Amino acid sequence: MKTVTFTAMIDGSAEDYQLLDRFERDHIEALPQRLTIALMGMKDGLAGYKINRLEHSLQAATRAERDGADIEWIVAALLHDLGDDLAPLNHAQYAASIVKPYVRAEVTWAVNMHGLFQEFYYAHHFGKDPNGRDQYQSHPFYLSCINFCARWDQPSFDPDYENLPLDHFVPMLETVFSREPFVPDIIAGH
Repeated sequence: MKTVTFTAMIDGSAEDYQLLDRFERDHIEALPQRLTIALMGMKDGLAGYKINRLEHSLQAATRAERDGADIEWIVAALLHDLGDDLAPLNHAQYAASIVKPYVRAEVTWAVNMHGLFQEFYYAHHFGKDPNGRDQYQSHPFYLSCINFCARWDQPSFDPDYENLPLDHFVPMLETVFSREPFVPDIIAGH
């Protein structure tokens, strides 16, 4: 495989950076496959629930689809906990950073904030305020995140729920992540 000539970025030539650009475009194009592999890795993640994290993600995405959500919400529901293994203390922000270039701001915001909004269901068991989300009441996407959590995230821990398989969602990953990133009309929600 061809490689760059430099050992320090400052010494790179135009040809070096054109080569890297070609490799980066190929790498970006393969993102849906890497996301699928990462999702499959969630089978062995965080313990203690009645189902594994992959099943939880599939349930959330299935609920979103059955609820009539659009492809961006479905993909967001599928990926919302992808950071559990590598960023357990900021998993929501990790997942939001993955979807941000490809989905509207409303979806990114809900994924980014879902960790805090989920505390509504359990924070009181730790002597914490379950209404921490209310500091965002004036945010235009506040209700979107409440709905994301209430309808798709918090009920998706049911071992008896018949969710759709990961293969069902792969074409959706391919569609969303093959979009041109950071298109203003998409990320602004127009």
